[in-house]
Amino acid sequence: MNGAGTLFYKEVLRFWKVGAQTVGAPVLTALMYLLVFGHTLEDHVKVYDSVGYTQFLIPGLVMMSVLQNAFENSSSSLIQSKITGNLVFLLLTPLSPLAWFAAYVGAAVVRGLAVGSGVLAVTAWFAPPGLHNVLWVLAFTVLGAGLMGALGLIAGLWAEKFDQMAAFQNFIIMPMTFLSGVFYSVHSLPSFWQGVSHLNPFFYMIDGFRRGFFGVSDVSPWISLAIVAGAFVVTAGVALSLLKRGYKIRS
Repeated sequence: MNGAGTLFYKEVLRFWKVGAQTVGAPVLTALMYLLVFGHTLEDHVKVYDSVGYTQFLIPGLVMMSVLQNAFENSSSSLIQSKITGNLVFLLLTPLSPLAWFAAYVGAAVVRGLAVGSGVLAVTAWFAPPGLHNVLWVLAFTVLGAGLMGALGLIAGLWAEKFDQMAAFQNFIIMPMTFLSGVFYSVHSLPSFWQGVSHLNPFFYMIDGFRRGFFGVSDVSPWISLAIVAGAFVVTAGVALSLLKRGYKIRS
């Protein structure tokens, strides 16, 4: 796995050298969401009895940032390498599909954690959300980032140009993220839309993550953990299968 460690280091450096864009910009975006929605809805929306709306919003924004940036890291790296042609240098190495997977997904998790930590550090000044159980927070952060990193790897393998990648992100990732309960509790929705929300794996990532802060959630954290872990296993299996076949990276 020495090669995997080298590739992982390269992938981390790739986003860290432009940290103002890859880390700073998402933190600023999350802060803008907090200021706008928190100020507008603080006195009008009550989700949990002991939790203000701004407090409720912060974990959702943190997890949303983790998921989006983990996906973007692995997907953008792979599609850029394919389009610029430097992916051939990786193909010449004796790296196994597992090494590719570990490096790309590992770097995606690191970026997700970096952005999430930045968002939490900045937004917690406005309404500290507290911390009920750090294990739930860590479990859903790592699993969620790993799942999105693997999904980004699949998207990067599938896409052949930036337009396709943008379509994948705009029509799949973004709607599923915003419809996962980041800005509201699904219990406030009509029964039909509650059922639809429960089909969205992003909902379980955010709901379980929020459980770690408040000790309350819309569904059992064990159910959320099982669904997120299962989704990660399936997504990782698909990504590894595509890598073994050399899908769209070997002629």
